[in-house]
Amino acid sequence: MPWSRPFDEPIKPPKGRPTITLKDAAAYILKLPAAQQRRPEWQAAGEAVIMAAEDRGPLMHAHVGMMLALHGAKPIPEARPSRTHRGKRKLKRDR
Repeated sequence: MPWSRPFDEPIKPPKGRPTITLKDAAAYILKLPAAQQRRPEWQAAGEAVIMAAEDRGPLMHAHVGMMLALHGAKPIPEARPSRTHRGKRKLKRDR
């Protein structure tokens, strides 16, 4: 029963049919080439799927893990300080 739990939204891989349940997600991971299965993002996705199926983790973690492994994650650009303003601004009366 736990492996048949559906995701809130189906996961659409680039090729193949949508992944609807935890069992579908596990089958998708197991069909990957061994070299790809060993990549950290797929290891994390597989662990999240297993934990969700064993009720040791939320279903959402499995969904997010699969999405990140399938589509990748772009790094968030670091905020750069403004080049026009450095230090404290002086009031007009203090100039």
